[in-house]
Formats: sequence, structure tokens, C-alpha cells
Amino acid sequence: MTAHLRWWKEAIYVLAFYGVYSWIRNQFGSESVSYEHAFDNAKEMIQVERWLGLYHEETLQEWFLDDRWFIQFWNLFYGTFHFVVTTFCIFWLFRRFKDRYTKYRTTLAVTTALALIGFATYPLLPPRLLPESYGFVDTLRVYGGLWSFDSGTMQKISNQYAAMPSLHFGWSMWCAMVLVPTVRRPWLKVLAASYPALTLFAIMVTANHYWIDAAGGAVILLGGWLAGSWWSRRLEARGIERGATQQDGWVESGEARHRNGELARPLPHAERSEAGP
Repeated sequence: MTAHLRWWKEAIYVLAFYGVYSWIRNQFGSESVSYEHAFDNAKEMIQVERWLGLYHEETLQEWFLDDRWFIQFWNLFYGTFHFVVTTFCIFWLFRRFKDRYTKYRTTLAVTTALALIGFATYPLLPPRLLPESYGFVDTLRVYGGLWSFDSGTMQKISNQYAAMPSLHFGWSMWCAMVLVPTVRRPWLKVLAASYPALTLFAIMVTANHYWIDAAGGAVILLGGWLAGSWWSRRLEARGIERGATQQDGWVESGEARHRNGELARPLPHAERSEAGP
């Protein structure tokens, strides 16, 4: 059901939703949550990863710290691609695949809303903000990028503890779900399919997330997908029901008009001849 979609309405919905998301997200920012609380949660996540034998983020980052340009690229990737690629996917769906748009838009919205619950209830210190003894480097501060979290304004308006779940990873998986079935060229399909893996690498090599944050992002995407699928089926069922009701109305109206003589039966050939042209 796509006839009701209007680009300006969708633009308002998206901008309004993102505005509300940003406001709620930053209400629980690093200015309102204690460092100790976020640090305690970080130690819990590290303990879980160590228990699983998969606490390797610091080692991964250390392999690449000698290449300044490489790290700067991934700082740029982390700061821009999740907005640019996600925005492109929204436009791509709306312009080329409107039959899929409502389902995927709802999936993205619910995924983002679920992330807010995580940000509000589980503030998590990212690796880059851990004490030096943990060995992580804040690549944005040391190597540079398009912005800095160290500025006073940025510290006040941003939530640096919004790490669990990783919305970067959740959005990247959503983009792959949108693009892989809809692009035609094989190399584009491969690129789209690899986008979540590239994002996972970016969030870890820049020390903005633990890998377990990405697992959380996958979980909320699953929740969003289930909600989007349910909503899409509901709209489709309502559309079929509405169409059937409208068709029944047309039939009943036609029968009533016949009974009332509003629709005259065609005259036999002889009667038409006598009646004149």
C-alpha cells in the first residue's frame, strides 16, 4: 500500500523523529550521568567479553595506530557514513521501491527507538574514554577528524555514553538489508553486504565501541524488523479489507438501483426499432 505516501510528509516524519531522538538521547548524556556509573558498566561488558575469550579490541586497534592516514580515514568513516548511507537508503527506497518503503522505514524507526532505551538505561563508557591502563587511544582526539568531543559545547550536547547498543552497527545492517536485494550490479551487492563488517571495524579501531555493542545493535534491528514486518502486514490486510468492503458497496449499490428502476434494462431489438432511433 503506497498510494498514501507523500515525500513532504515523509520528510517531516523523518526530521521530527530524528529531532526527538536526538533530544532524548542527549538528555542522558555525559553531563547528566556520572563517569563512575558508565565505567562500572564498561567493566561489566569487558568481563563478559573476557569470559567469552573475545576481548581483543585493544589489540585490533594497536595493529593500525602507526598509520595516521588510515586512522583518520576511519575517523571520517565513523563520523559520516552512518548518516550519509542511511539517508541515501531512505531516499532510494522512497523513489525506487515504494512497495518496500513503509516496512523498512518502520524497521529503522523502531530500531532507533529501542536504542534509546539502551542509552537511557545502560550508559556505557566507550573504550576511548577508559583509563590509560586499558591501552586504548582516543583516535579522534589524537589523530583528528571533522569534530572533537573535547570541545565544551560538544561535551554538553552529546551523549558520549550512548554506546550500548551500537546504532552505527544496527543502521549499517539495515542499510545492507535495503541495498543487497535492490541493487543490480554484483560488485554493488558485495559492497553493500560488506558495509556492516566495515562499520564493525570502524567502531572498534576508533575505540568508540566494544564488539558486544554491535551485537546489541543486531538485537535491536531484529526487534525493529519484527515490528516493521508486523506493521506492513497489518496495513496490507487493512488495504485488502477496505478494497473488499468498497467492492461490496458497489455491488449493493448497483442492485439497489436495479430494484428502484434507476438502471433500465435494455429494450429488446423489436422494441428498440419501434421506439425509434
